[in-house]
Parts: sequence; structure tokens; C-alpha cells
Amino acid sequence: MCGIVGVVGNKNATDILMQGLEKLEYRGYDSAGIYVVNGQKTNLVKSVGRIADLRTKLGIDIAGTAGIGHTRWATHGKPSEINAHPHQSETARFTLVHNGVIENFAEIKSDYLAGHNLKGQTDTEITVHLIGKFAEEDGLSVLEAFRKALSIIEGSYAFALMDAKDADTIYVAKNKSPLLIGLGDGYNMVCSDAMAMIRETSEYMEIHDKELVIVKADSVQVQDYAGNAIERGSYTAELDLSDIGKGTYPYYMLKEIDEQPTVMRKLISAYTDDAGKITVDADIIKAVQDADRIYIIAAGTSYHAGFASKDFLEQLTDTPVELGIASEWGYNQPLLSQKPLFIFISQSGETADSRQVLVRANKMGIPSLTVTNVPGSTLSREANYTMLLHAGPEIAVASTKAYTAQIATLAVLAKAVGDANGNSKAADFDLVHELSIVAQSIEASLSEKDMIEAKVADLLATSRNAFYIGRGTDYYVAMEASLKLKEISYIQCEGFAAGELKHGTISLIEDGVPVIALISNNKTLAAHTRGNIQEVAARGASVLTVVDEATAREEDDIKVRTVHPYLSSIAMVVPTQLVAYYATLQRGLDVDKPRNLAKSVTVE
Repeated sequence: MCGIVGVVGNKNATDILMQGLEKLEYRGYDSAGIYVVNGQKTNLVKSVGRIADLRTKLGIDIAGTAGIGHTRWATHGKPSEINAHPHQSETARFTLVHNGVIENFAEIKSDYLAGHNLKGQTDTEITVHLIGKFAEEDGLSVLEAFRKALSIIEGSYAFALMDAKDADTIYVAKNKSPLLIGLGDGYNMVCSDAMAMIRETSEYMEIHDKELVIVKADSVQVQDYAGNAIERGSYTAELDLSDIGKGTYPYYMLKEIDEQPTVMRKLISAYTDDAGKITVDADIIKAVQDADRIYIIAAGTSYHAGFASKDFLEQLTDTPVELGIASEWGYNQPLLSQKPLFIFISQSGETADSRQVLVRANKMGIPSLTVTNVPGSTLSREANYTMLLHAGPEIAVASTKAYTAQIATLAVLAKAVGDANGNSKAADFDLVHELSIVAQSIEASLSEKDMIEAKVADLLATSRNAFYIGRGTDYYVAMEASLKLKEISYIQCEGFAAGELKHGTISLIEDGVPVIALISNNKTLAAHTRGNIQEVAARGASVLTVVDEATAREEDDIKVRTVHPYLSSIAMVVPTQLVAYYATLQRGLDVDKPRNLAKSVTVE
């Protein structure tokens, strides 16, 4: 959620800031603003709505050599120009952008800011007033004022601060929220995500928690909060600017759905050796072998990917697997086994709730593995081990290719550990071959887009409610499919284990309610699910079936090419992604930017 950009030392600062904000639109936001400095002249422009709305308010005189910008997703205070970032101090000398949540903002307001004219309701405005008070009322230097404020502030934050009396400097600090320094040729940048500045540079410097950074055009100084200098090297971001564009696609989501066969093949290439054998870092394999229980910690779509992977992880590694919702485990961690291994699944690698659990795991000495799409992300840096998804940038808020890549990557892990253990099921599981079949199955489903669009038009165009049902791994797919539908089409949709319908949920079935039934290649479970279909149909439901070819009947609506049972969740979910996409289009909504949602949830 939210995005920060900043630049110092470039005459095209306004363009760099606006381009950077556009690259961060995928993270989710409801307002935006920029602050630009040109010598003694400053400009602050803010707008509710899209970056395009902000652009319309920029005049030709909004130019300069340094500035900061922000996309906001409301936490404290409703979306409005007053609450939009950047915020300024009492005299407007200091300007601040902020991601995160200041937990003690109310105490700061009452203890330090009596008499200050606060215009909005945000914790960020209170923070910049606090810095301004220390500098202008108490006579501290900018660095002293910033450090004193940081010593008082509690919570999560990524700050970028500018002083109108020193247009050549951006002051940066972070705790729990992601922030990077981009290193340019004669100028430097600040950004929440390397994607924001990839047009300008591929060289970045990471910032750790409780570090303060002084960014100038020709230098970057990293310090701890006591002022001690910290040496920090840079790294090269593995991003291709061409991957970030939509190309000829109308929406990123459709592009990313279509990329899934390629992602499967990239994973094969990334995790096989020259002989075509699955290969994973030996230390990761040993960490799994040493564990008596695997705990998968995740949220949202990643949590569903963990469920979809649970069965084959247990079958191939001979190790029990438990799932934990990151936001719950941060405060209510259950009793653990003697030798646990934590696996964190996160598309962005910046999920705040998961990081809270990881910080605790590190303190307890519990080994950890992050499965993520973003190398160098916080969860990747702070875990003991990382496995990358190799899915390429995912821009649409609704995750598609990252979800299927997560399942496939965990299958790679399970296969490698199983082979190392001499597991007979792993020996019989030719993952390279099976992932190739999965890619073909996805391609077959993608070739049926027109048919799926027509099915959705009859079923979901005006519906208020809907249900997905399935058994076994199909139930886990139902959970993900229902999330995808409701998050972008706003249809109230729930995914249920089909056998649970009669335990209460069937009371919600009435004439015309859409029920989408998922049936993959387990004949026993398929027969039971078909019985549940008859139950809802008898009560007036409008039923759509998504069935793999091994168990399909002539009357089924969408048929999916059969794949190995371990990987059926990947093949079965693709038609449901298209269902969500077309339902959203038919309802006249923005597929890529659903209301109230953020791509990277960087606050707890």
C-alpha cells in the first residue's frame, strides 16, 4: 500500500516523480501529490483520485531539481486533498511523505503540538509538525530534529523529508516499511519499489530498519539513529522495463493470466541443472529435512497457495504441514513443534504481517524460507533462505501468475526434498514433465476465453452473490477463486468445501444464485461434488461447472486439460481467473485497480 518517490539533483525532477508514481499505481491508492523545489521556489500539488487527475493540476511552472511524491491509501482520515501527502510543518518549511502507521500519533499531538494548526486527520501531518517544532521552536538542526522525532515515534514508517532551506537534500528513515535508494548518474532517488525508478537506474541501495539516510545528488550517507556511519553497497535490480508495460493488452491482469504458461517454463529452467534434474540449494533441502513440522505463514492469495501445496508437501517430504494466517500469528502464535521450519509465502516479499512473524522467528532461532517474486525484498533479506518465483513483475492488484508460480515453486521444493530422502512418490513424480503438461493445460484454457466470457455474461453480469464449491484441493482452489471474484468484481462470493453446504450454507441458495462447482481428477470426490450440484440446483441455483477432462461429462461447462493431481490446483484456477476478469469487465469496473485494495500490504 502507498508509494514513495523522491529525486535530488535532476532538472527533470517533476517528470521523474510523476513517472515513478505511475509505476507505483499497482500498489493501490486513493490520492496522490508531489512537492518540487527549484532554488527558492517550492510547489506542492495534491489531488484525490488517479495520477492522471494529479497531472491535470500540474502547470508548466511546476518544475525543479528535487522533490518528493506519494500515492496514499487512506488509513487515518478519509481520502481528500487535505489528507493527501506530502504534508507540511506549521510554517511549511518541512515537507514529508510517509508510508506506515504511527501508533502513538494521538499522544504526540497532545504532548507536543498544543496550538499547532493541523489541517487534516493523518498521523503523517502530526509527524512533520513534530519535526518542525523541534527545528524551528526548539532550535535543533534538521538532523537533530529528525533524530529526536524518530526517538519518540512508535510504529511502522518509511519517511522522506525535505527542508525548503536545503533543496539539495532528502532525509530518509524507515522501520518495517520498505524503502530503497536509487543511484543515478549525477543524481539520486528514493522509492518504495525499484519498479518506480527502473527507467532511471537499475542500481539500488537497501535501507534497513532504524537507519537514517542523507541523500544528495552526489552522495548517500547511511547512519544508525545514534549518528554512526554505516557502509552499504549497492545491488542491481533484476527488472526489465519492457516487462512492466501492458503492451497490447487492455489490462495488466489479462497480460499476467496469459503469461502463466511462460512462468511454468521459466521455473523449469530456473530449477533444473544441465541434465534436466530438479535442483534446489542443498542448505534449503537440509533445513526441510531437519524440521519435524513445516509451518506456512502467509496472507490472502499466498495463504491459499499454501493450502493448495500442503498435500504434496506432506506426501513428498514426509513432514507434516500447518498453515498460519500471518496477521493472526503475529499476536497469537500457537504451540510449536520441537524443530519447526517457517515458510513465508509473499508475492512482494514486503507483507507487514508476515514480517512481524519472521522477526519473532529470528529471535527464537527458528529457520525460515521465503518464497517470493521479488529478490532483495524484506522477507527475502531477513529469512535464512529464499526461493524465487521467477514470475516477472506482477502489476495487477489481483494476483494470478504469482499464485500459480507459488504452487509450482513449492512443488519444486517438495520434489527436491523427496528425492534427497529417497521418497518413492517423489521418484515417480517427474516434475519437469508434469509442469510442461501444466503449461499446455493453461494454454488450452486460455484458448477458450470467448466461451468463458459468454458463460460469465449469463451468470454473473448482474449477480450480487455467488458461491464456489469443491472438495479436496478443489476446495482450496474455490477459496482462491472466490477471493479473485469478489476483490475485483465486488460480487459477494465465498468458497466452500462442497460437503459443508448442508451444514448451513445451503440456506443461502435461492433462485438464480450462481454456484460454480470445481471438479478435478479424483473420481470419488467428483461423485460427491456432483451430488452437491444436484442439491443446489434443486433449490434454484444457476450452476457453472469447471471440470477436468478425466472426469468431465458432455454437459459440463468448462473443461480443463488433465494434469498430475499434485498440480491440479494450478490448472483448475486459470478458468476462474478468467471468470473474475470477464465478470468485472461486464460490470464496467477497473480490473487492475479495485477499490480499497493495495498490491503490497505494508502495514499490519
